[in-house]
Amino acid sequence: MSGGRNWRLVRADTDAVPSSARRFMARARQRKMRAALPWAIAAGVLVVLGGLTWLVYGTSVLGVRQVEVVGVQMLTPVQVEQAVAVPASEPLARVDLGAVRSRVRELPPVDRVVVRRSWPSTLVVEIVERTPVAAVPQNGQFSVIDRAGVPYRVVKEAPQGLPLVRVDWPGPSDVNTKSALTVLAALSEDLREQVLAVSVATPAQIRLELRKDRTVVWGDDTQSDTKSQVATALLKKAGKEIDVSAPSVVTIR
Repeated sequence: MSGGRNWRLVRADTDAVPSSARRFMARARQRKMRAALPWAIAAGVLVVLGGLTWLVYGTSVLGVRQVEVVGVQMLTPVQVEQAVAVPASEPLARVDLGAVRSRVRELPPVDRVVVRRSWPSTLVVEIVERTPVAAVPQNGQFSVIDRAGVPYRVVKEAPQGLPLVRVDWPGPSDVNTKSALTVLAALSEDLREQVLAVSVATPAQIRLELRKDRTVVWGDDTQSDTKSQVATALLKKAGKEIDVSAPSVVTIR
């Protein structure tokens, strides 16, 4: 059939689109890109954070490689490391510092402990050991106690430089131990140098055993500062026994 139309597609030149329309479409594309950009950035950040979290918490890349022990004297680093009990290569970020601190505190010589992470792979354990203030004779041995009365070490010979405390049941809750420590804390330097032992039969029967076979009858642990001053002033006096149990009325025998 003649007279039919032949159609063909022709790509229009950009000049065929009005400039105003082109500007409108360009602005539309820019708005879409600006709207999508924060989501793309957020997605990228989440991917990075997820990867870092997995690296830190889920792999051994930042695992424990070393336990650094600081401040030990009586204890050895090996003893502390055994108490730490953290598996090798466990992610450092997952180590329970509180649990480690509790385990280390169970070591008798430990008074205080701080546990911290040192990136990338070190667990630092800082220890303050107990300070000895006296030794308690028990069954042919000597229990060393600290300022709180905690027995934390047993030795076969009396430690040099430490006074003895003669009580039956040494411990922080024992009233006789508390009385002995109260008296020791109140002693003047001159009197302390003379004291060999503090004997506590009961909280009201405290006696100091001095060098040269001398004795100070202390009574109870009240007014200990005053009793210390009086006893120190009387050290040069003759007599084997100084009774300061009533510091306002002193007797020397």
